[in-house]
Amino acid sequence: MKIYVVTHKKTSEIPNKIYSLLQVGSANNKDLGYLKDNVGDNISKKNPYYCELTGLYWIWKNSKEDIVGLCHYRRYFFESKFSKSFSKLLCANKIKKILKKYDIIVPLPSYIYKYSLKEQYIKIHHEKDLLKCRDIIKEMFPEYIASFDKVFQSHSFYPYNMFITSKIILDEYCEWLFKILFELENEVDITNYDSYNQRIFGFLSERLLNVWLDYKKLKVKKQPVHNIENNILKEQIANSTKKILLLLGRR
Repeated sequence: MKIYVVTHKKTSEIPNKIYSLLQVGSANNKDLGYLKDNVGDNISKKNPYYCELTGLYWIWKNSKEDIVGLCHYRRYFFESKFSKSFSKLLCANKIKKILKKYDIIVPLPSYIYKYSLKEQYIKIHHEKDLLKCRDIIKEMFPEYIASFDKVFQSHSFYPYNMFITSKIILDEYCEWLFKILFELENEVDITNYDSYNQRIFGFLSERLLNVWLDYKKLKVKKQPVHNIENNILKEQIANSTKKILLLLGRR
């Protein structure tokens, strides 16, 4: 088992042997002294556009563990909703126990009150890229279109491109995901996008994981994720408020 912690800068060492720091974008930046995503089969140079996905691709192509996961240098899966102490990180025994009953561990849902997932994406990013992504899926994987439309009409999703699962499931997901993203990369021009919107493939994949999960009907375990740099209570109140407003708005 190995949970890879993707990072682009120096960060705290994790006092748990199953967690391993993985420097993403290593091909473009100085060596931080961690495991790097530019060795072996890799897409490290694409990091400005693919974000943590250069780490995911590296895990797919190079990791040999039976159980693998991805989290961020400031976001981790925790056992409790109320603690962000490293002593409360999701541990190996807990992960094994969960994966005996479930197929995959994902973050608790993030709720969107004012907009659907599609409307939110269009508001922040470029609509034409989302439509092109849908066209590609319709052409390459037409059986996924109903799940795509369902997810993008919804008001919640599992965020951050974070999950823990078997390597077999990760391999299957990555085979699907990167076929779509590489084709999309060939068909969109992001030359004139600002640096934020050039991260198109990372932003879309965060939604596409939800599409894949909806179609595959996997047994999903929703687990707390905390940003260790933020106030837990404020984050929970904000997300819970959106959930309540959404439920009230549906009545």
